[in-house]
Amino acid sequence: MNYWHRLLYSPFLAQLIVTRRCNLSCGYCNEYDLHSPPVDARLILERMRKLRDLGTLALEFTGGEPLLHPKIIDFVGSAQRMGFWQIMMISNAFLLNREKIKRLNGAGLQHLQISVDGVEPNETTNKVLKSLRRRLELLAEIANFKVTLSSVIGSANDSQTLEVLKFAKSLGFKPRVLLIHSEDGQLDLTSDQVKLFSQIQDEIGRSVTESADYRTRLLTEGRAPFRCRAGSRYIYVDEFGQVCWCSQTREEFSRPLDEYGASDLKEQFLTPKACSERCTIGCARTNSKLDEWRPQYLGFRTAHRRASQ
Repeated sequence: MNYWHRLLYSPFLAQLIVTRRCNLSCGYCNEYDLHSPPVDARLILERMRKLRDLGTLALEFTGGEPLLHPKIIDFVGSAQRMGFWQIMMISNAFLLNREKIKRLNGAGLQHLQISVDGVEPNETTNKVLKSLRRRLELLAEIANFKVTLSSVIGSANDSQTLEVLKFAKSLGFKPRVLLIHSEDGQLDLTSDQVKLFSQIQDEIGRSVTESADYRTRLLTEGRAPFRCRAGSRYIYVDEFGQVCWCSQTREEFSRPLDEYGASDLKEQFLTPKACSERCTIGCARTNSKLDEWRPQYLGFRTAHRRASQ
């Protein structure tokens, strides 16, 4: 792949599933199971090398719960040696302790994302401050990497969302508010939840906004159109090694990573996605923002395939 193709189409971010299994079973989540084995370490390393060859800048390990993979810290170290510009992870933080945090420091982790659903547990979730406070304080004390602490409006404890974000700010973490979505990634909030988002913006400030403040646009206008570059600037690789647009559209688009190449990146860059207007997937939106000025072609997919036959 030549320099210009990398510049125009290569991924800014790739999310790599290392295991679908999770140690929790949050009632609103559709991205986990309780039984899948960790992906074979050899396959993970092959996928990392392929993503590097595609020109990927940032690599984010996710799941399920990535800390359930026995080789996850080795993967972080391998990613650093492979030369990824940024190395990240999404975790529920329940498996973190002092030793693991220090090992993640040493391996070269640069950014950890955690979402917390409230203060007190309920029948939907135990991913709350009461359960995680000590681990989060330990992160603030020891971690050399950045931590983003998110609270999800619509997940379980809406009345406690603001308290979670204030706690994040008090520890020096980046506070982030997310919007619950349906299984296809579309906005799915009540009118009271919309009001809560406005209150959070007033009290926490602009630090909870991103990508042209698309969340406010979604909530006030019901839609926030953008030119989604998923499959190119942002790609999601599932546990089977399939490239998908995102976690919520695995049934819409899927191609093997080991066969993915320059033409696939360009095709998906130029392919409009019908789900984009009400999309709440922040990774797709933020990694598409830089190229918003560049056109997309409605008939590109068909034209490209005909030309290649």
